[in-house]
Amino acid sequence: MKKQSDLIKQLSDKELNTHLYVTQLLLLVLSVLLSFFLFDDLSEWGHYFAWDIQAICYYGIIPGFIIVAVDIVFMLVFPSRFYDDGGINKRIFSNRSVGNIALLAMLVAVAEELLFRGVIQTIFGYVVASALFAVVHIRYLKKVVLFILILFVSFYIGYLFELTENLLVTITAHFVIDFTMGILIRFYK
Repeated sequence: MKKQSDLIKQLSDKELNTHLYVTQLLLLVLSVLLSFFLFDDLSEWGHYFAWDIQAICYYGIIPGFIIVAVDIVFMLVFPSRFYDDGGINKRIFSNRSVGNIALLAMLVAVAEELLFRGVIQTIFGYVVASALFAVVHIRYLKKVVLFILILFVSFYIGYLFELTENLLVTITAHFVIDFTMGILIRFYK
């Protein structure tokens, strides 16, 4: 069986883009479908979207940048072989405009947070959602440092949802992480 990084290398940029967007859209559709089956009433979701600027800043933006700082420290401390994902993130972000990185980061943040926090964590709990989130990032499973980082991120964002019960907080934190790391990959080789 071929490694994921080998399969990615065989894709053109257009195919990689298509797979990336289709995957995230599938997660969004899965979130909605599971919501119909797992929630008695979809209006239950309404209270998970509180436009609380203070909470979004304090529990979304600041923790997002803390996670990025931890990532950067790990990259400076460990040799690149410990956190290299086979060049997939570099391939995804290297040639994107800032606007396209923002769009992709927002799509990923919304799709993944709706599914993992809004549906799975709400129904099955914090540990299940956080563990599944880490496992879904399959390309990190064979890299100990990357897997530890994704576990940390997953449990930390899950904890933020436990504290706030606000998906806008977790979407913001996730967006800040993905957007900032995408920008760093794009502009700082």
